[in-house]
Amino acid sequence: MLVAGLMSGTSVDGIDVALVQIEGEGFDQQIRPVAFHEIPFPPGVRQGVLSISNAEISTARLSQMNFLLGELFGDAVVEACKRSSIPLSSLGLVGSHGQTIYHQASATTLYDRAVSSTLQIGEPSLIAARTLTPVIADFRPADMAVGGQGAPLVPYVDYLLYRHSQKGRVALNIGGIANLTAIPPGAPPEAVIAFDTGPGNMVIDALVSQFSVGGLTFDRDGRMAATGRVNYPLLAELMKAPYIKRSPPKSCGREQYGAEFVSALLADDLPAADLVATATALTVAAIAEAVRNFIAPNMPVDELIVSGGGAKNPELLRRLREQLDRVQVLSSNDLGIDGDAKEAIAFAALAYESWHRRPANLPSATGARRPAILGKLCLPPC
Repeated sequence: MLVAGLMSGTSVDGIDVALVQIEGEGFDQQIRPVAFHEIPFPPGVRQGVLSISNAEISTARLSQMNFLLGELFGDAVVEACKRSSIPLSSLGLVGSHGQTIYHQASATTLYDRAVSSTLQIGEPSLIAARTLTPVIADFRPADMAVGGQGAPLVPYVDYLLYRHSQKGRVALNIGGIANLTAIPPGAPPEAVIAFDTGPGNMVIDALVSQFSVGGLTFDRDGRMAATGRVNYPLLAELMKAPYIKRSPPKSCGREQYGAEFVSALLADDLPAADLVATATALTVAAIAEAVRNFIAPNMPVDELIVSGGGAKNPELLRRLREQLDRVQVLSSNDLGIDGDAKEAIAFAALAYESWHRRPANLPSATGARRPAILGKLCLPPC
């Protein structure tokens, strides 16, 4: 089956579309990437998404953005097929992660009930109408319904792609948030450990955007960080955060590392390059501490396989190699998987499992009480 996987992450860089040929089932799935395209958002949409993420907004605004993103996601699939010279009619299924607006994995009290919640928008009915293809979307709630955190979900596919009979591997994705999947050598899926380590590019991107007055959206090649000096007293304070010390399973997002966090950093009134260097060091230190404290005591860590936007930041990778000097740090491209495409590929694979009514969460990663069939199905119009 030819499946399109759609991903728009917390960095809101654009819409990633992976076209993937998938056969087989479960952990015997055969995944063959066919094409990958990054479709930019129209002007203003990125800022519009950021303005409603983890924010007090009107229901009208939320509804409008849900439908707008659904149209844009559907158009992105059509455009990706066109660019790849693949007939839209050959597409069998679309898997859409959606755009995360709010994610609260730990329960809070609401009307005398303990409630956790998550919200990803990008109306799947519109994707189905645009592509004339069945769509599976909204993957996280099914895991949360059985006691999980709804994240991370990509570890299911990390296990498919990277398990090894003799090597202990950690798959690290550095998107807006950094998350890892630890796979012991020769391990069954229930032995996999996965969690969000803390900020990835999110804080760095926000600072660069602030200092450039919106002229830049990220620190290209880590240039700003490379010219700055890390403020180690500030870094030490940031590393005391309860989230970083908390044992997995755990997940985080803009609720911990969004606008309020960045505003507090800016209040320190450090030079721009120093603050970006310190934010970069925070991302690396949180990853390294997670590996040392939660992974290395339980398994050998032979290889760290990096994907996501952070894999393109040489300054970040340099610091990561310094912190984990006994681990071989590789790019997912070195193992034949486009690092930019990996998460979109993952949601194609998760949708494929859901289409066949098979569970695709890893309870050891999310904390769920049992496996769950993920997502909700929208069928195209007749």
